[in-house]
Amino acid sequence: MGARNGAGREVRSVNKVAGDDWIPAALQRAGMKRALKAGETLFRSGMRTAGLYQVAHGRVRLARVDRRGREAVLYVASAGDIIAEASLFSPVYHCDAIATTDATVRLYPKAAILAAFKRDPKAMQAFTAMLAHQVMNLRARLEQHSIHSARDRVRHYLNLNAGADGRTVPLTGTLKNLASELGLTHEALYRTLAAMAKAGEIARGKGFIRLSGRPSL
Repeated sequence: MGARNGAGREVRSVNKVAGDDWIPAALQRAGMKRALKAGETLFRSGMRTAGLYQVAHGRVRLARVDRRGREAVLYVASAGDIIAEASLFSPVYHCDAIATTDATVRLYPKAAILAAFKRDPKAMQAFTAMLAHQVMNLRARLEQHSIHSARDRVRHYLNLNAGADGRTVPLTGTLKNLASELGLTHEALYRTLAAMAKAGEIARGKGFIRLSGRPSL
């Protein structure tokens, strides 16, 4: 049987996904899943924390809204990523989490995680290593946002996210979503991609962008 979350939606344990090797078997069994539609809110800033989440598939963006109602995207999590790690030591969430695409997430209750770490120091070490990896990714994102040229910012993103062939970058969301992730307006991103394609630097297809291997000026 599944449990129910605060909204009354049934949640059930889910299978192992990529990136969860830090999770002991007992904690795996405590994991509960929730399906989200694109645009649906997982949690809001100020809500009481239930635990941390792992994205099983799809994408979830973490954002804050300023006093003028403008959204600042902090991070876009995809399959295998952990979000709301600070919830282990905080009574409330500090940002909003909203599904960018249809998504499934897994909730690991706070009490279950802390108990598992107390029993198994190796699990805590693995969790710490996973967090260190995410810090490295965050630094890459900060580096990306420090690049002033839209074209150079897009190049940086494509090179960091190329697949096994070193050239093909899968697009799991919309270009508007990607623009938010890059800190660009969607108009600026469309113009930049069009210019790069015209120059032969990239080729665009349904659900991917492929680097040509020869950067243009």
